[in-house]
Amino acid sequence: MNIGFLASFITFSLLVSHNIRKQAKKRRKDNDNFWEREARSNSVRRKSLDGLNYVTIPLERFPTHILNENSTVMECIGIVESLTDQKIVNLTGWTNTDLKLEYGTANITPLSEYDQNYTLLVRTLQKWADVLIESGYLAEASVLMEFAVSTNTDVSRTYYQLAEFWASHFEEERIPQLIRTAEGLRSSNRNAIVRYLKEKYPQN
Repeated sequence: MNIGFLASFITFSLLVSHNIRKQAKKRRKDNDNFWEREARSNSVRRKSLDGLNYVTIPLERFPTHILNENSTVMECIGIVESLTDQKIVNLTGWTNTDLKLEYGTANITPLSEYDQNYTLLVRTLQKWADVLIESGYLAEASVLMEFAVSTNTDVSRTYYQLAEFWASHFEEERIPQLIRTAEGLRSSNRNAIVRYLKEKYPQN
């Protein structure tokens, strides 16, 4: 066997073995950190939720008078109307452990409900906007998407379509703020959204 090849193979094997041990050690450390935080979170007392950034739906600003014959639009309007009486908070990116550490274990159920309401809201707004766009009501759809972005939604389609609308209506100067909003997201979608916008609109 070629000596040089054997030496290279041994070196490669040692490097692979080292990396495997390093990754295993990191996983054990991450796992230990998780359970340590989880144990601490379960002993945190209930805290006030008054300071949460609750979302208020400006239904009067939405295009509820358009496409009233469309079943999807009417379904979306019904969902949004039902949410106006609910507490809504964007907790995207927060784990249950994070929430318990910050607000107390006893608050995990209402916080989960608030977050579920938020997820339903922003997904419904984009579904509504999609129908409006398909029917040529781009300006009206932008109202829904701009509101969703103002709440820091992480629905990537909302950012892409809103940027496209602004670009096509000579409002590209607004796109940098859209990128800054995306850069501030806690969501795992953040990097993909920012990368897409920067590549699509490099001058911004």
